[in-house]
Amino acid sequence: MAVGARRASYGDVFRTGEFTTLWCTVALSRGGSQLARVALAVLAFQRTGSPAVTALVYALTLLPAIVGGSLLGRLADRFPHRDLLVVCAWSRAGLVALIAVPGIPLPVLCGLVFVVQVIESPAKAAQMALLPEILTGETYSLGVAAVTLTTQIVTLVAFPLGGVLVGLLGPNGTLVLTAAAFATMAPVTRFGLRHRPATSPSGPGETRSPGRRGGGRLVLGSPPLRSLLALALLAGFYVIPEVLAAPYAAERGRGTTEMGLLMAAMPVGNVVGVFLLTRFVPADVRLRWLGPLAVVSALPLVLSAMLPGFVPSLLLWGLVGLLSAYQVTANTEFTRIAPRERRGEALGLASSLLVAGQGAGMLLGGLLADGVGVSSTLAVAGVAGCLAGIPPALGWHRARQELPREVYAPGG
Repeated sequence: MAVGARRASYGDVFRTGEFTTLWCTVALSRGGSQLARVALAVLAFQRTGSPAVTALVYALTLLPAIVGGSLLGRLADRFPHRDLLVVCAWSRAGLVALIAVPGIPLPVLCGLVFVVQVIESPAKAAQMALLPEILTGETYSLGVAAVTLTTQIVTLVAFPLGGVLVGLLGPNGTLVLTAAAFATMAPVTRFGLRHRPATSPSGPGETRSPGRRGGGRLVLGSPPLRSLLALALLAGFYVIPEVLAAPYAAERGRGTTEMGLLMAAMPVGNVVGVFLLTRFVPADVRLRWLGPLAVVSALPLVLSAMLPGFVPSLLLWGLVGLLSAYQVTANTEFTRIAPRERRGEALGLASSLLVAGQGAGMLLGGLLADGVGVSSTLAVAGVAGCLAGIPPALGWHRARQELPREVYAPGG
């Protein structure tokens, strides 16, 4: 950046009309998905009275990302992004409207929920693949940060808001509202984004050429992509407190209010961290800090185990969220480095692995806590996350030296 040049700001990002449109679709999609999760959990429990069935229906809103991302992410390369987003929006709206029909058989409801969430995967891949097409340079980094901040804030707001809406409208009424949110995405996308041809060199319906590598081989065969994905997967270690918040609060003699605050600590810390990192730290410094921040992101969990207590844990879990802001830089670089014609496929695969990694971390954390206790589990997660982060951090440092240097300046 030239001396005296003005750094890009979030205002510059939102003055780009297409980005504002894309941002609106992200907010509507995330908000609709979160409201649907609340409504479906309540609906399943009202219909069956079974916690197991309720958990199953809730899981069906999360598990399809593992399947859909890896298998359907490539649709974001084979079809024009705008057209794919419009089709996905109308499809999700229609399916959620069917789920809202009173008395729909539970097996049919579960099947529809699964399909709705599978459809979200190619739509999400298309949204992220569009960002570097719309924004360039420093504005692209800020655009990724704005999307991340939006998803975190909407998640924090949507769960309590969903509870209020379900109380006022009932679960079926809330699902109708969700369907309306998805339906709104379609015209917003159609008239707010310009048409771009598919990025894949092979058109829709054509078979993959013999020399074309699969998404897994593409990512694993690229040192920078492989290192960035490994650094992102460290979330599987520091996400463990989310699933242990209830037993941790009970272990300390605290109630549900303190449990809720503990669960909110990391998302709030992440919102603050993303804003500070992207607003006040230059892009080249963020790239240098990426590896070290990833390595230490889970370490506050060790202190949380050593300094038991509600307030210390609240602050330390918030610090974990703050440090995990490195994920925005990892996401930005992964999207930028991935080949344009394979970007959707690479993002879909990475998204699936991230969901699977966090799910595995929660599961293993819960099993370990049953055996050794919550505090010891947090300590193990902190140490293991730190040690697991060292190899990919070193790999990213080496790979970054070999990447062509790009200038991150306002306007590209």
